[in-house]
Order: sequence, then C-alpha cells, then structure tokens
Amino acid sequence: SIKSLLLISHIAFQAAAAGLSYVGGYVMNTYRSYDNFLQDKYALLPAVIILCVAAVMFIIGLLGCCATFRESRVGLGLFLAIILIIFIAEVSAFVLAFVYREKVKSDVQGTMRAVFDKYDGKNSESAVMDYLQENLHCCGVKNYSDWTTTQWFNSTGNNSVPLSCCKQNLKNCTGSLDQPQELNTQ
Repeated sequence: SIKSLLLISHIAFQAAAAGLSYVGGYVMNTYRSYDNFLQDKYALLPAVIILCVAAVMFIIGLLGCCATFRESRVGLGLFLAIILIIFIAEVSAFVLAFVYREKVKSDVQGTMRAVFDKYDGKNSESAVMDYLQENLHCCGVKNYSDWTTTQWFNSTGNNSVPLSCCKQNLKNCTGSLDQPQELNTQ
C-alpha cells in the first residue's frame, strides 16, 4: 500500500514536470512574439529555470519510481533530497519573476516608446506595434494619448491613431481622437 502511494506520488511528480514544461515553453514562445520590446535577456531567466526544473523533475521522477520498485532506502533518500532542491529552485524562480517584473515592465515601456518614435505605418516595427495593439486590445503604452507625441501623429495631421487601436467589433473606426469611444482605452 505504501508502494502504491509512492507510485501515485511519482506519477503526480511526472505530471507536475509536464505542466512546468508547458508553462516554461509557453513563456519562451510568448517572449519570441514580443522580443522586439524586451531588450533585457534576463527577463527569460525564470522561464529557463522552470524548463530546467521540469527536465530534472522528469529524470528524478524516473529515479524515484525505480527506487520504489527496488525498495532502495538510498534511492528514496536521494529522491527526497532532490525534491527539496527542486522546491528551493521553484521558490527561487518565483522570487526572480517577482523581482524582475517591474524591470521588465519598465524595459517594455521604454522600448515601446522608442518603437512609437519609429512608427511610420510601413516598417517592420510598425507591423509589430500594430500586431501587439490588435492582439492585446490596447492603444499606446498607457493609453491612446501616447500617440499624440509621435512623429507619425504629427506628420499625418489627421488627429488619429493607427487603426490597430480600434476596438475589434467596430468596422467603421477611423482611429480619430474625436471618437475615443471607438478606441481601446488601455
């Protein structure tokens, strides 16, 4: 019965490793979508730690399963010690994510402002900005008024923001600042 309980805990351990792999992979994939805005490569550190922990968890889960079948005290002791190390690594990843979140936020805002200045509606940075605003349902760094300080806004002279700022359910939106209710407000 204890052997069954240990095997169930090892299966749960493997499931947790699979879940962590998914989360780490998702964060890495999301980062690739927005890497033009994240200049600090250390922003990926928590995701890398999560992926490494997941890989180690998978291997350690197999070790624990073998130790359970062989009823090895040394193997089970080693399994317990490694679980504690993994727990410490997970706490470290959480702390790093918490510590770096404001830095990542300020880096993204600074880089987005630089991209706003380069926006012309035609270059690759413009396409990324439009993609970002459409998918995140936002407009500007803080709100649509951020566009009023850009060269693109001043050169167009039509008192409007890019069409990617328009709410998705509106078909006749022109991006005009005279109709802010048609724009994403964040």
